[in-house]
Amino acid sequence: MSQSKSSILIIYTGGTIGMKNDEHTGALIPFDFSGIYEEFPSLKRLNVDIEVITLSPIIDSSNVAPENWVRLAEIIRDNYSRYDGFVVLHGTDTMSYTASALSFMLEDLAKPVVFTGSQIPIGVLRTDGRENLITSIEIAGSRSEGHPTVPEVSLYFQNRLFRANRTTKRSAEALNAFVSDNYPPLASVGVNIAYHKSIINHPDSYDNTELHIATHLAEGVEIVKIFPGMSRQILEAVFSIPHLKAVVLETFGAGNAPTCEWFIRIITRAVERGVIVLNITQCGGGSVEMDLYDTGLRLKQAGVVCGYDMTTEAAVSKLMYVLGLNRSKEETLELLRQPLRGEFTV
Repeated sequence: MSQSKSSILIIYTGGTIGMKNDEHTGALIPFDFSGIYEEFPSLKRLNVDIEVITLSPIIDSSNVAPENWVRLAEIIRDNYSRYDGFVVLHGTDTMSYTASALSFMLEDLAKPVVFTGSQIPIGVLRTDGRENLITSIEIAGSRSEGHPTVPEVSLYFQNRLFRANRTTKRSAEALNAFVSDNYPPLASVGVNIAYHKSIINHPDSYDNTELHIATHLAEGVEIVKIFPGMSRQILEAVFSIPHLKAVVLETFGAGNAPTCEWFIRIITRAVERGVIVLNITQCGGGSVEMDLYDTGLRLKQAGVVCGYDMTTEAAVSKLMYVLGLNRSKEETLELLRQPLRGEFTV
């Protein structure tokens, strides 16, 4: 590879972006990314060398599971020293879950890992996949003052680059399908790419040639969304699941929940049994503040952990990661209470 160019590894996992119409049948079939320069000659004008790995079999993002996250982390680790940046092509439905999980699993990352996808297959004339792919490659290869411009796990979609663990898919149809309600874009794309460098995470050192990853993700994590009229029996059943380790509790507003005795009792007993309950708001924007109202204070008194302004995707994947480290209860809670990869704002 040319030493003057950035070397980029594209990892195609599956999803809409990798589909095109068969010229004989018209049916959608997987796109062969090994011929990426022939399909997109304009890529030759970027100052990058590109290689591609296509997972076999490719995975519809609705079928993605933690073992797929581990496999993806291992591919990045095993190729870490050979490339300057990575672009992960992924289905949109669970992209924020996968990208959030990788942000925790890639423990000493000092290179760009850019997730992207599309709402329209890349082989369709009016696709959004072409621009998403080309710009993601350019971002992954960008350098500033001798170092990668965005050395963290990010997600690029429709002219905006986000911190991956701050994103949520908000639309099944709009081309700007992803939002980051509680953290501004790392870059905005127009005629030029404007990097907002002051809010980009940077590693303690760029000297590591090997990447350390977490390969054990804990099971036993569930999500409970509070709503008016929720059943006491169902809530008791959820919190009585054998081997339950943690619950992401999606509460109202600034972290509020019912104060009826049966609800608080179920939560309190679960915490006393060692179940971690992490409080996040079900609102798109805003943060949990459990000292603000009595309805939140009761949860805090019951031992519920504040999730601040974390997304559901970040909360779930962080719990899997932290619990998978097999630390003491005190260390586990301490890791949950501090931002590890910029996933929440204190």
